[in-house]
Amino acid sequence: MARYTGPKSKIARKFGEAIFGDDKSFEKKNYPPGQHGNNRRRGKKSEYAVQLMEKQKAKYTYGILERQFRGIFAKANSSKGVTGEVLLQLCESRLDNVVFRMGISNSRRGARQLVSHRHITVNGELVNIPSYSLKAGDVVGVREKSKSLQTIQDALSSNNNVYEWMTWNSETKQGTFVSVPERMQIPENIKEQLIVELYSK
Repeated sequence: MARYTGPKSKIARKFGEAIFGDDKSFEKKNYPPGQHGNNRRRGKKSEYAVQLMEKQKAKYTYGILERQFRGIFAKANSSKGVTGEVLLQLCESRLDNVVFRMGISNSRRGARQLVSHRHITVNGELVNIPSYSLKAGDVVGVREKSKSLQTIQDALSSNNNVYEWMTWNSETKQGTFVSVPERMQIPENIKEQLIVELYSK
């Protein structure tokens, strides 16, 4: 499966929540997609279907493909700590996610593009791998030549999110990934335990 590039609202409606951020289309049509919308009878979902839905929600939210996601889960499963929590912490530590959280881009998809197109630095070095895993203390910044990019300026001017586990300096356009966030600090509405149960079968 290639990375999903289709309509975001359709996916948001599938999960019943705006997983890609503010979405006017989702607000207008807050019911499942399809010809019959709300009128279609939907039976009770099986345990497996619920678990699979949660995994798909996490993958779409962070923009991660199945193979990558399975690798992240394997890493989380073999590390100390609660597997589900570590899984989300590894997703949050990805460079594309941190670029999005810092407000350099309005979406994770846009953040991934900025990283791929060599606009982002980590500790002063250019990094063009969106899945690059950051460690506590790493400094993420916008490359000097890219600071005047309109898309970056627009994103930063409209960003008002503040996260406890990172800092941002608007003058230097640099931020520090202070620490890996605790589960309670991660705002995503994902039931990670269901994902663990799915992969544990």
